[in-house]
Amino acid sequence: MEPGEKHSQQIRQVLLFFVFLGGSLVCSEPWRYSVAEELEIGSFIANVVKDSGLSVEDLVARGVRVIFDDYKPYLQLDQQSGNLLLNEQLDREALCHLTEPCILHFQVLLENPLQFFRAELWVKDINDHIPTFLDKHILLKISESTAPGTSFQMDSAQDLDVGKNGVQNYTLSPNPYFRLKVQDSDDGRKYPELLLDQSLDREKEPELKLKLTALDGGSPPRSGTTLVHILVLDINDNAPEFERPVYEVQVPENSPVDSLVVRVSATDLDAGIYGELSYSFSHVSTDIRKTFEIHPISGEIHLKALLDFELIQSYTINIQATDGGSLSGKSAILVQVVDVNDNPPEILMTSLTSPIPENSSPEMVVAVFSLRDQDAGNNGRMVCSIQDDLPFLLRPTFKNFYTLVTNGALDRESQAEYNITITVSDLGTPRLKTQHNITVTVSDVNDNAPAFSQTTYTLRVRENNSPALHIGTVSATDRDAGANAQVTYSLLPPRDPHLPLASLVSINADNGQLFALRSLDYEALQAFEVRVGAADRGSPALSSQALVRVLVLDDNDNAPFVLYPLQNGSAPCTELVPRAAEAGYLVTKVVAVDGDSGQNAWLSFQLLKATEPGLFGVWAHNGEVRTARLLSERDAVRHRLLVLVKDNGEPPLSASVTLHVLLVDGFSQPYLPLPDVAAAEARADPLTVYLVIALASVSSLFLCSALAFVAVRLCRRSGAASGGGCAVPEGHFPGHLVDVSGAGTLSQSYQYEVCLTGGSGTSEFKFLKPAFPNLPPQECKMEESHTFKNSIEFI
Repeated sequence: MEPGEKHSQQIRQVLLFFVFLGGSLVCSEPWRYSVAEELEIGSFIANVVKDSGLSVEDLVARGVRVIFDDYKPYLQLDQQSGNLLLNEQLDREALCHLTEPCILHFQVLLENPLQFFRAELWVKDINDHIPTFLDKHILLKISESTAPGTSFQMDSAQDLDVGKNGVQNYTLSPNPYFRLKVQDSDDGRKYPELLLDQSLDREKEPELKLKLTALDGGSPPRSGTTLVHILVLDINDNAPEFERPVYEVQVPENSPVDSLVVRVSATDLDAGIYGELSYSFSHVSTDIRKTFEIHPISGEIHLKALLDFELIQSYTINIQATDGGSLSGKSAILVQVVDVNDNPPEILMTSLTSPIPENSSPEMVVAVFSLRDQDAGNNGRMVCSIQDDLPFLLRPTFKNFYTLVTNGALDRESQAEYNITITVSDLGTPRLKTQHNITVTVSDVNDNAPAFSQTTYTLRVRENNSPALHIGTVSATDRDAGANAQVTYSLLPPRDPHLPLASLVSINADNGQLFALRSLDYEALQAFEVRVGAADRGSPALSSQALVRVLVLDDNDNAPFVLYPLQNGSAPCTELVPRAAEAGYLVTKVVAVDGDSGQNAWLSFQLLKATEPGLFGVWAHNGEVRTARLLSERDAVRHRLLVLVKDNGEPPLSASVTLHVLLVDGFSQPYLPLPDVAAAEARADPLTVYLVIALASVSSLFLCSALAFVAVRLCRRSGAASGGGCAVPEGHFPGHLVDVSGAGTLSQSYQYEVCLTGGSGTSEFKFLKPAFPNLPPQECKMEESHTFKNSIEFI
């Protein structure tokens, strides 16, 4: 401690001693003076003379002094006037701080005699300080879950002034959440409280900045402000919210696996962990989980499997976003699977009627079927058709059902089976097409009678055939089927009731083979006709018939028969030849017939033996016996000639005849019959019988030939349409049947009319004019015409 300060302290102690010691000398009522702080130095405070009742001289004489309790010279006493003057500017806040009233106690000391006057200097506050907040920024952290009505006490502003110059009020900047409530503390000061009027929402306003103003009561009032920064503390009071309540997306069904379907996004107004979201499916089916997957962070939904519009057209996927506080928001994704034309149309047959009868009524239902295309829109719209060239028609019925009906008359014989292609195409892009083939068979109805391959059959069989010989086959076909086409053959009754048909031929009922039941004889029956019937086994049975003409072919089974000269065992016939006959003189003519026909009946003559060879000759083709040279006297009177008659058959058959020739000098010489002539004349009657039989045979042949000629003419008129035919074998005589005389009097084919004179005692033949001229070979429809060429007419 410094010496000066130690000394002052000692004086102060002494004075206090005297003050207490002389308490009895102090006036009981203190003087009270007031002065405003910050008043200028020298300002008049009071006049001691007036208050003490002493004069100025007394005060000076008595050694007046002014002593403050803290011994600071706040006032000074003017010795001349007794006025108390302000010795220094007073700062109430420095002197009294917040004490009110601010009183400076001092004493007016009169030393001689000792007397004290107590006095008080009331320092009056002036509004020389502004309210001041200790913190320029006040931070408040308030949870958004704070209930309205909750108050938050604020630190009061500090104002060194007191009384009305101190803080009297607070104001708060306008806001919708807080209002200000001013409270009085126990020490009389005012402090502000923030009162929550409305619930905070961090998501709307995460922070508030309010201006708090403190106002004092001075005039004019002074104010001080601070910034109140309110941070709204988050609570998990907001569930996540998706951008849209429903997401609608369209995904083509041919989208590849792992392709992005949609990206969903949710927001959470909360912060921190409460604002961290994770995405997941919510209450979805197994199919959805197998088809889709969701990323928990990004919210992207990808395909996990291929889509199929035909199975599932749409998916409703419930999704949720969950924050860190386990609050969740929900949304839905409506996935529309867009159809792609990936399914061809389908044809489902409901019924098929096959076979169908050929006499079916028009619009008979053959098949019923339905169409289906699992695609949608134009991809599922279908067009159905069949071929144009069919007697069938497609007719739509109910929904996608179609019926296949007949659209015309059916004929199994024309077409027994129809291959119908049902073509269905959709209208998608590209178009898909399906074809279904069905086979419809037409069942037979007995609407066709059996038909023979020919209306007329000509069969040829050689005579002398063996019994049961197969002579030919007739064939009939029936365009129907099954039993309706099974043909049974039968022989129909002949037109000629006298024809023993049952003993001539028979027919196999199954195959139409014809058999000759017995051996045929051309000479007895050259041809006959049979009507053959063919009937099917339908119900009712249908039938048809054909004509079978059986021609009996001649066989060389008859040897030539010499008609002249007779060879009946009677006396031989002697031919007279004058010796004066020239070469080529006609001696006689050998006349022979053959029961066969054709080449088998072509006869040739040959001189086998003669008494004198070279004298006589026989023409090969007509049997004329002529002299070969002039006769001489040396030639024998009697000559015997052996003539061979041979046919042209294979093998050839022959007969021989012996001629007796008598050379005479003239026809006036009486002719004396030989001794056996009488016996021959006695047997003339049997010869007549033979001639009659020969005449009847030749007449029969002529009649048959005439009938055959008529038939040939009819055949020519009917032409080839009848399917049958007949041919007349033509041909020249063999080369060895030539004119050996060289005279050329007869042609190769020449016929004679032979006349047998009745009533005479002897048998004579009259050679008349030829019946037919020599015709060149020509073809004909009938073989029987050869009978005309070789027939001999008896008159």
